[in-house]
Amino acid sequence: MAKTSPMEFFRQVRAEVAKVTWPSRKETTITTSMVFVMVAVASVFFLAVDAILSWSITSVLGLGS
Repeated sequence: MAKTSPMEFFRQVRAEVAKVTWPSRKETTITTSMVFVMVAVASVFFLAVDAILSWSITSVLGLGS
């Protein structure tokens, strides 16, 4: 593997960064909104699963209040 100088490395990094397709503000906003929606859906799902499991264990074992 050939060694490159630090300056050549930074030139290569800059060239690679120039190839990146950055998302627009609209795409970023939509993606962020979808992440928040999915987090809310997952939270409600796990809350329901936790409540069902808690209720079933309490009724089977007779523990808790």
